[in-house]
Amino acid sequence: MQENVFFFLKAKNSVKYLYDNISVEDGLALMRKHKYTAMPIINKEGVYVGTITEGDFLWYLLDHPSIHKEDLEQMEIRELIRGDFTPPVQIDVPVDQLFAQSLKQNFVPVVDDRQIFIGIVTRQSIIQYLMNNADKYMQQ
Repeated sequence: MQENVFFFLKAKNSVKYLYDNISVEDGLALMRKHKYTAMPIINKEGVYVGTITEGDFLWYLLDHPSIHKEDLEQMEIRELIRGDFTPPVQIDVPVDQLFAQSLKQNFVPVVDDRQIFIGIVTRQSIIQYLMNNADKYMQQ
C-alpha cells in the first residue's frame, strides 16, 4: 500500500469544527445545525484540543440537573472536553496505525508536528477505499 494520511485526509477548510471558547449553548446549537454527533475542537491558535460529542452535553446536563440555561450561555465548551477521547494522529503516522485508530472512533483528527489541526480522516473514507480495492488485496 503506497497511500499515506494525505490520501485520506479531509482538509480543515472542508471540516466543521468548533472553537474551545464558545459557549456550551452555542456549541450544541452548531452541532444540531450541522447534524453531527461529534465535532473536533480547536483553540484560537488552531491547536487541536479534543472532540465533543452529543453524549458529552447529555452527561453534563444529567450530572448537573440544577444548571440553568444562563449558565450554559456563560460556560465555555472546553470545560466538557475529555482529554483522552479521540486522540489525534500526526500527519506522518503509518497508514496501518491510522486504520487501527479508525476502528475506535468515527473520525481521526490529524495534526502537524506543532499539534495544529489540519483535518480529519473519516472511517467512511477508509472503508470506501478498502471496498474499492478489495480485489487487489484479496489477490496478494
